[in-house]
Amino acid sequence: MRIYSWNINGIRAIAKKGLLDWLGSEKPDILGLQEIKAQLDQLPDNLISPEGYKLFINSAERKGYSGVAVYSNIDPINIEKNLHIEKFNYEGRMLMLEYHNACIFNIYFPNGQRDAERLKYKLDFYDTFLEYAENKRREGKSIIVCGDFNTAHKEIDLFHPKANEKRSGFLPIEKKWLDKFISYGYIDTFRHFNREPNNYTWWDYKSRARERNVGWRLDYFFISEDLLPKLKAAKIHNDITGSDHCPVSIDIDI
Repeated sequence: MRIYSWNINGIRAIAKKGLLDWLGSEKPDILGLQEIKAQLDQLPDNLISPEGYKLFINSAERKGYSGVAVYSNIDPINIEKNLHIEKFNYEGRMLMLEYHNACIFNIYFPNGQRDAERLKYKLDFYDTFLEYAENKRREGKSIIVCGDFNTAHKEIDLFHPKANEKRSGFLPIEKKWLDKFISYGYIDTFRHFNREPNNYTWWDYKSRARERNVGWRLDYFFISEDLLPKLKAAKIHNDITGSDHCPVSIDIDI
């Protein structure tokens, strides 16, 4: 099974740049999208029902903001959209697709740069998600988590670590949470295969940072450790354009 994740920075915008052509040629089994910035009734039919796929969507209440979606060629047995805490249910940040032996989470984690209150919201969201995922593990499910985590984990994961030590996205408290997440037995799939620097998934549009590869690795696939023997590959597709993020993917036998 090949699963992709991509923060597309607007599904209607990227559709004009060839999203469906790419989907048709790449043919992932599952594609998780973040920051779709649209409600279902704003989408044309070709985005709602591309050949071979079903669309699942969780939009933000605020139009033009946030939101996640999944294209899947496999029918899930259950779909959940909320973390069961009210304050997290308005921004369309999660889709969980449950299959017979695994739960696949597609999440657009909050950005904490606005102010201290928003940073706390981000950290609370992290903790609430972890508790939710652990409940699924206790039910006997394997876990796959993909999406934009809005945090670079280590110095290797961004071009200018020292200059960004006091910026949300690379704060000690955010990196510590990723350490905690991994301590629960979740595997950073890309780093399982690749320990090299200069592998990023987001570049600032305004400074044309992508041309110079001055970026951050904000987009991840994590898996519960029981799935590690089934993991075949994990990649960053930095040759694919259309957004300020690039897609990431895993190949896994589930």
